[in-house]
Amino acid sequence: MNRRAALRGGAVLLILVAGFFAGLYADQAYPEYMPYIGQRSVGKIDLTEAQQAARLIEANYVDSNFNAAKLSNGSVQGMVSALGDPFTAYFDPTQFKRLQQSYQGKYSGIGIYLSFGSGYPLITATVAGSPAATAGVQKGDQITKVGDKDVKGFTADQATALIQGPDGTKVTLTVLRGDQTLTFTIARAEIQVPTVRSALIADHVLYVRIYQFGSKTSTEFASALSTGLPGTTGIVLDLRGNPGGFTSAADDVITQFVASGETFETHGRGGVVDKHQVGSHHAAPTEPLVVLVDANSASASEIVAGSLQVHQRAKLVGTVTFGKGSVQEDFELSDGSDIHLTVERWFLPNGQTIDHKGLQPDVAVKLASATDQFDVTQLSQGYANDSQLNAALALLTAG
Repeated sequence: MNRRAALRGGAVLLILVAGFFAGLYADQAYPEYMPYIGQRSVGKIDLTEAQQAARLIEANYVDSNFNAAKLSNGSVQGMVSALGDPFTAYFDPTQFKRLQQSYQGKYSGIGIYLSFGSGYPLITATVAGSPAATAGVQKGDQITKVGDKDVKGFTADQATALIQGPDGTKVTLTVLRGDQTLTFTIARAEIQVPTVRSALIADHVLYVRIYQFGSKTSTEFASALSTGLPGTTGIVLDLRGNPGGFTSAADDVITQFVASGETFETHGRGGVVDKHQVGSHHAAPTEPLVVLVDANSASASEIVAGSLQVHQRAKLVGTVTFGKGSVQEDFELSDGSDIHLTVERWFLPNGQTIDHKGLQPDVAVKLASATDQFDVTQLSQGYANDSQLNAALALLTAG
């Protein structure tokens, strides 16, 4: 049974919807599904009333043609919701299939990057040439509704499930732009976007942005280092808005900068501890390094930033991170639906948890506006307004 670990947090997501990055909201431990094969009976959950209710409805409801599948899905949804865990969720078969595709960095969507918090999702960028960009959606727009559903407080996975859909189908977004309320009906399209982008900036500084830790991140990141490292004076690793992803990719990124030791560890039910160790390939173990983080850096991105900080390998610049220290696992049910269940907590190499606390930056810097953030896909726009990136560059210059 393949259990590749991945953590998704609660912050940003490229809904390439063509949404890219299915991710944040739920720190995902194992994005590759684990089929439900009959867990042992725990004995604490009494389903007598639920079974009675199902029989009562089936026998007595006035409309005998009710949607039995929808009723069944709703009963599971209710049970999951009753846990009161914002990172445990139920996805119907269609939603889960889309999420599985997005774990691989491909799916059908509209091409927007989103930042998540307690309010409405904020569009931090659009993909050049994407359906969203073509329709006129802009950086800084705040999504209030998807269709007729209010999305305040939604997580990345929840938003992804609404915005993604079959190629050619349409989705309607209601957004706030300043004091204007605008509506866009956008046709979804197939989009693939790399999880890593890089460029040389300033005085030969290698800037590397990881949008999410996906199945191709390790390879893409290694390629960015191989191409960009020769002749560089330092590295800025940008994890802002990164919702998390595969923990194996997080391990690989840490390994590029740290020669030995522990990357992070997980604590499971019954006190089981799994310590992840640094790997063998270190492309930049001594290169000057600064990591950018913000309130939407979550899960696997917090593992990378926190581990590099604990190993005294990098300084963190930005704001306190999201604080997502739990791990979820996908359990696929017999009908193809999924229970996305919290199964572990993770800890930094020093034994500390960031859950509900986040990581504290070494240099605290706020952006005046989310739209001031440097967009590596729009190099001509520069980074003069990105106070966090400029603070990172100043640290590298100061040595």
